[in-house]
Amino acid sequence: MTSRRHFLRDAGALTLSGLLLPRIGQAHDLFAADTTYPIGIQLFTLFKSMNEDPKGTLEKVAAVGYKEVESAFSTRGGYYGYSAKEFKSIVSGMGMVWRAHHAGGAPFRSRPMPAAGGPPPGGAAPGGPPPAGGGQRTPPMDFSKMPPMLNLRDNYQELVDQAAEAGLAYLVCASTPVGTLDEIKKSIEVFQKTGEAAKKAGIGFAYHNHSTEFDSVEGAGTPYELILSQTDKELVKMELDLAWATKAGKDPVALFKEQPGRFPLWHIKDIKADLKSITEVGNGVVDFKKAFAAAKTAGLKHIFVEQDMAPDPVANITTSYTNLKKILG
Repeated sequence: MTSRRHFLRDAGALTLSGLLLPRIGQAHDLFAADTTYPIGIQLFTLFKSMNEDPKGTLEKVAAVGYKEVESAFSTRGGYYGYSAKEFKSIVSGMGMVWRAHHAGGAPFRSRPMPAAGGPPPGGAAPGGPPPAGGGQRTPPMDFSKMPPMLNLRDNYQELVDQAAEAGLAYLVCASTPVGTLDEIKKSIEVFQKTGEAAKKAGIGFAYHNHSTEFDSVEGAGTPYELILSQTDKELVKMELDLAWATKAGKDPVALFKEQPGRFPLWHIKDIKADLKSITEVGNGVVDFKKAFAAAKTAGLKHIFVEQDMAPDPVANITTSYTNLKKILG
């Protein structure tokens, strides 16, 4: 299973750079959809096509019914080859709203760049081990001419300024090295600084998890525990990826209760019973209804559908959108 985290590290690790819940009323009406809060998409799901034809791909996304987008890193540099203002204009022109952007926390230790048109070494990507058997392969991409990517460690103010200029609600750390206590300590420092700058700019800052954030590090606790306990809850929020949390054996609702109000963003992603294979929303084992029933506790504001490196992304996001609408009633 190839995640964004795996993909970016093995792709050269240059530097990686969740529809608001329906308002909860009476118990019998928990899942009645509120069309005030449109369903969002994390564009990493369409990574290859977004880099080859961003405008054409966004047209397909809009046609499915998505109304909000969360951007990711691009081999074109910037925001799929555009400035923040330009990309916002393109998205708006298609009847959607650009809500959040993913940026890398710090560079991962580099591996050799893949050959032009070839997959990353080992078929995996940044921040973790190669995908387990049956995992998806990374689509062929040419990274040889990819411009340097900004990261929060070195460029947090610039990234915050661009997000504010585009009118985004959140800047999100997509991934960062957290394999050692030293890496975690440095990440916490970066997150605090970024959160402070984001608050001054009038936007929010959040951290996006993978399953590795729930692995114990040097007997001192997990990256997830350490980051949330050692950062200001008003400055550093979480974008909880429901599938990665499920893979790690965590109950999202229990996490919400431990840190109420700290999860304004969710990645609506599903995973099969083997806890290895990411699949379309509604076709796996993630208990979305249980999670949405606790959305008020979580502090949910936006959701973004995602499937890491989907083999047929347009078909995937269509199925996920349709199934999510059914889940929400």
